[in-house]
Amino acid sequence: QVQLVESGGGLVQVGGSLRLSCAASGRAFSSYAMAWFRQAPGREREFVASINWSGGSSGYAASVQGRFFISRDNAKNTVYLQMNSLKPEDTGVYYCHATEGTVPYWGQGTRVTVSS
Repeated sequence: QVQLVESGGGLVQVGGSLRLSCAASGRAFSSYAMAWFRQAPGREREFVASINWSGGSSGYAASVQGRFFISRDNAKNTVYLQMNSLKPEDTGVYYCHATEGTVPYWGQGTRVTVSS
């Protein structure tokens, strides 16, 4: 069983930055593929960014490419999402996602609100 706890959300003005963190339990964290998803009010959950087990490969949704950066620290069992140049459309609940083998896990989410 993998538990994921997100933190770092909050209220920020347009153009600002936030860094989200996701702390994971489990001794095999360094083998997990990790990702961030988000869900805006009234919309479906969508992919934001992903990173492989070593941190050597990452991917981003087109809407955040060049503004958001995913990273991980396997020594701390933590994955991060650095969010820059935030826009109102980035508002939503951000969820951490882990894949252990073929089994997916989700965190409880952290809310990000970008005010104009």
